[in-house]
Amino acid sequence: MTPEFSRTESLSTIGAGERRVAIEADAQERAALARRFGLISIDRLVAEMGVRRDATGIIAHGHLSGAVVQPCSVTGAPVPATVEEDFTIRFVAEGDVSGDEVELSDEDCDTVFYSGGAIDLGEAAAETLALALDPFPRSPGAEDALRDAGVLSEGETGPFAALAKLNLPKD
Repeated sequence: MTPEFSRTESLSTIGAGERRVAIEADAQERAALARRFGLISIDRLVAEMGVRRDATGIIAHGHLSGAVVQPCSVTGAPVPATVEEDFTIRFVAEGDVSGDEVELSDEDCDTVFYSGGAIDLGEAAAETLALALDPFPRSPGAEDALRDAGVLSEGETGPFAALAKLNLPKD
């Protein structure tokens, strides 16, 4: 299956020196990605990156910019959001990873496995966008809808809420 936003780079075009790549999803690709990720719309998806080889695979690092409209997790109302996300992704050929445990540092990046003679920068950008989204977006009317449904707020639950309900004398 071909991803909705596919921008393949042949491995033969990627050398040790960094090459700048800019990709942008068109309207049809954005609509297909919005359906895939359960969004109302994706109005913009652009990524600019440097791509190069290193000893462990192919490294892509850059910046993703997006504008989306998510459904409120409570009401379903549209919630506009922008995404500005720096990323570093290591592409590793399937089967090139040993079973040995690897020590990771803060500078390590996401790893994407590929097979064949190309990597897909578009799919990597789409996944980066999806991971950067708020998993529980809330519209301005969400709190009222929750209260009307009888859902207690965070301040109305837990041990401190129980203490607050006690009428303890003040010193």
